[in-house]
Amino acid sequence: LVPAGRWLRPQDIGGLVAVGITSVSVAPRPLVALIATGDELVSPDMEVSPGQVRDINTYTLSGLVRQAGGVPLPLGIVPDDRKALREAASEGLKKADMLVISAGSSVSTRDLTAEVIASLGEPGIMVHGIAIRPGKPTILAIASGKPVVGLPGNPVSAMVVFNLLVKPALYRLAGCTDPPAPPTVEAYLTKNIASTAGREDHIPVKLEERDGALWATPIFGESNLITTMMKSDGTALVPLDKLGLAEGQRVTVTLFRAG
Repeated sequence: LVPAGRWLRPQDIGGLVAVGITSVSVAPRPLVALIATGDELVSPDMEVSPGQVRDINTYTLSGLVRQAGGVPLPLGIVPDDRKALREAASEGLKKADMLVISAGSSVSTRDLTAEVIASLGEPGIMVHGIAIRPGKPTILAIASGKPVVGLPGNPVSAMVVFNLLVKPALYRLAGCTDPPAPPTVEAYLTKNIASTAGREDHIPVKLEERDGALWATPIFGESNLITTMMKSDGTALVPLDKLGLAEGQRVTVTLFRAG
């Protein structure tokens, strides 16, 4: 029998049929409402004026939702306006099983995400700020029995936090209590990585094979640069009790994709 809560891949179906299993109970794919916030955001197909940036998070997060078995529901770009964001968030919460808002989760006067999320319903915000880099200003909440997440606006931060926190929640919403572990490999660092004790760092790295061993080269860059992720194969973890990692040290690299 297939254990309840198991995540099945398409290639598993043949094996099930071979042992006489012809039917299984399934759960609907979770619907995830996605909101991108910021006066500076424009659609990728528009010309960019000074002070503007293209909306990346809607598209990267949509892909990650699909990868985790969910169905993305993009609700577009919402400006830094309290009423507009509240209306969009309420709409997303009604329509979807999970609400994810990117940007506006810090503490400046234009960052309205925490205030809006807190207004959506009880119990509200449970966590605002986590001890990781990138992704410190993350918001975790529950409203009307549904998970609500405020992700940082920088695309690298948003993608790292999604994989760490949102993806496991999506598996649970889909009834998968035994989710697949992310693919990992062991590699040796080509450079030192500095860090701060009390904070977990997830550093993008590029992998290459040398003399039969895997080596990981850190891709340093600001978390607003999507090219950081494009050039890397995964992330190396610097544990929160470390001040950094040394060149030549063996590290575990969590891959963005298998193979």
